Amino acid sequence: MTDRPTDTPGDPGPGNSPDKLKHWSSDAPFDPYTTETLTAEQERFYMASQWQMMWWKLKRHHVAVVAGVFLLIIYGTILVSEFLAPYNLHARDVDHIYAPPQAVQLFHEGELRAPFVYGFKYELDMENLKRVYVRDETKIHTIRWFCLGDSYKFWGMVTMRFHVFCPGNGGTLFLFGTDRLGRDMLSRIIYGARISLTVGLIGISISFILGLLLGGISGYYGGVPDTLIQRFIEIIRSFPELPLWMALSAALPVTWSPIVIYFGITIILGLIDWTGLARAVRSKLLALREEDFATAAVLMGARPRRVIGRHLIPSFMSHLIASATLSIPSMILGETALSFLGLGLRPPITSWGVLLNESQNINAVALYPWLMLPVVPVILVVLAFNFLGDGLRDAADPYK
Repeated sequence: MTDRPTDTPGDPGPGNSPDKLKHWSSDAPFDPYTTETLTAEQERFYMASQWQMMWWKLKRHHVAVVAGVFLLIIYGTILVSEFLAPYNLHARDVDHIYAPPQAVQLFHEGELRAPFVYGFKYELDMENLKRVYVRDETKIHTIRWFCLGDSYKFWGMVTMRFHVFCPGNGGTLFLFGTDRLGRDMLSRIIYGARISLTVGLIGISISFILGLLLGGISGYYGGVPDTLIQRFIEIIRSFPELPLWMALSAALPVTWSPIVIYFGITIILGLIDWTGLARAVRSKLLALREEDFATAAVLMGARPRRVIGRHLIPSFMSHLIASATLSIPSMILGETALSFLGLGLRPPITSWGVLLNESQNINAVALYPWLMLPVVPVILVVLAFNFLGDGLRDAADPYK
């Protein structure tokens, strides 16, 4: 390759008029992959897949990333709930009924110590008919870590005693207080997360199957199937959501086992929540089925099932992921509301809604406010899902 100067107008070079300009040219053919104008970063951007670009945009949404990490942690805890809870789910301490939360301490009489809690002593208040607990600084219960405590069956199969942290020998560790039976609230909240969080995942799976199936048929075929499905959706959406949940939940026989009741509530939540997704899928397919790539697939002999599943639905899968992320909180709130009203899950199953059901008495809440603590994880998880859903929705939008 040789470069040679050429004279152009405007360059004041030797032998040229002042209105000539000199520039350099090459005899080699132009190669777009070796030119300096296409950097490695630009090539990485233009060759990226849709999912890579979505991930890059999501990482810039810091609130969504923090929410996603929080949800990964909280869902990871349901795999080891028995390890994390300091007490067995059904362990009772009749000497500490309605005991208030014990604060973790690091200093005693000005000296630094291992984390510990002070013990209790109580008196009977005959005027309000309740126990009055007072901190007893003569009783120091050092928290034990990675210890042996109450026995339990891990995932209902293997009997074990290992806990991440335990109360001191002969002491107590009620970080969130106790309920009317002397059961540790923190342990029950940790166990309840397993039920409340999986209800959302199983419910959204049922909702997605129905929404994609019926919405895909309605949007792709149109005509009579579309009319029938849309009228059926309108009938379901015409019912008030909460009363419909209550009616269907009340129809479940009380003789059913708790696990069957759990799956029944999950199926009910999934059967009611699919209508919005079905309409979103229908509107997308109505627009995409006329695109050139869909027409080309039909002309090449692809069956409708392949056209919908292989070409049309993947075109807006990112939108579906964002929709699912925003729908899971409604499932969790639905289960919590039903259980709070006494029409959802029932003891001995423990969920956040079941725990809140025990705080319906306003007198109990006024005297023992820590009974409302199960509402805190509900709020945090719902907010985290909404923040993550907003981030996914922005990341999935190709025009942002």
